[in-house]
Amino acid sequence: MKKMLLILLLGLIPMTGGAVEIEYWQYKYDARVKAVDLLIKKFEKQNPEINVKHVKFPYAQYRTKVAAAMAAQHGPDVLQLYYGWVSDYHSAGLLQPLTDKYITAKEVDEQFYPIVQSMKYDGVYYALPTAVRTVGLFWNKKLFKKAGLTHPPKTLDELVEMSKKLTKRDKHGNLTQAGFAVDVAKQYHHWWREVLIRQMGGEPYTNNYQQVNYNNEAGAKALEFLTDFIKTHKVTEPGFMDEGQAAFKSGRAAMYIDGLFRIPTFKKARRLDWSVAELPSHNGIKSNVSSYWVNAVTQKAKGEKRDAAEKFIAFLSSEEAMQVWIDIVGELPARTAAAQKKENVEHELYGPFIQGLGYAHSTQFKSEASQRQVLLNAFDRVILQGMPVKEALTQLADEEQKILNK
Repeated sequence: MKKMLLILLLGLIPMTGGAVEIEYWQYKYDARVKAVDLLIKKFEKQNPEINVKHVKFPYAQYRTKVAAAMAAQHGPDVLQLYYGWVSDYHSAGLLQPLTDKYITAKEVDEQFYPIVQSMKYDGVYYALPTAVRTVGLFWNKKLFKKAGLTHPPKTLDELVEMSKKLTKRDKHGNLTQAGFAVDVAKQYHHWWREVLIRQMGGEPYTNNYQQVNYNNEAGAKALEFLTDFIKTHKVTEPGFMDEGQAAFKSGRAAMYIDGLFRIPTFKKARRLDWSVAELPSHNGIKSNVSSYWVNAVTQKAKGEKRDAAEKFIAFLSSEEAMQVWIDIVGELPARTAAAQKKENVEHELYGPFIQGLGYAHSTQFKSEASQRQVLLNAFDRVILQGMPVKEALTQLADEEQKILNK
């Protein structure tokens, strides 16, 4: 009788230990952590049978931590990756394809910006973003006003002419104010590939980004345009203020190209009166570059965990999640309908970046770090060693093609 009563009583107690737990990893950045924590609460409320453990690491350690965990076959079930890294992880067999159970490939193709399709391998998506980024032209309103300029440049020709007017040197010829800060190690390597080459009439790659296609007149014009800011126009210098964003933040550079993610940094800068404009066009051609972080299911997730991981990624890719992300992090929704809301398109700071999404391209890197470095090497050969642009371009094309062939 006592045994039967115990069984009946146990039957009245809610069972809470049966939930599936998945582990989610991302790099530590306050706004992103805050957004993910909020989204996890919303997801768990909607899906009480799933618990999500949120693990984060400092950005400088993130790739190392991920690599070590994946090599040891432990770590997260859902992993946040920079889109430029996905090819490496996919090639290594570390990611699982996303099924159509919670979000279909057709839905992604129709409702997301086309740049997201670079996450598709053999017709199947392996990762999806919550938000996407473009780059824009940051400009210092105060310095423009002092130079008698009323608006940011709309064309590449205006960019050059305004840069000259905005450059200042002391009586000894030392640069005190850069008209336009150039930083190839940052977003300028994207600007050269996907914007300048196209604006000069070329196409940076063919064969689905497997074949270099810029060792020609368009590529030479693009590289010459980039290096001329230092060599010919002398509106900046290598390593001025260490980084371009530091020069702009301190009010020592009048213009700087960077990503949407730089907005919080410049907002915190005291006495910095600035705004954002679309990238300058050339011969009527507009172009931009997009980058983004994605969420992917790792090979560790099996059975119920894999199903829960896919469900979580679908939630992170929903309009609800995207609105949370733009409100907290400031990055643009990956779904066109969410990004094109009136309050987003007409936003003084977000608006120019959203406009850029309509004509943006995402480079499908084989190894972004290596491909960025060979361009930086070519830039240095022209600037520091005096190598002719066409010779440096040929060497660059050969080096990058070797990377793509691996």
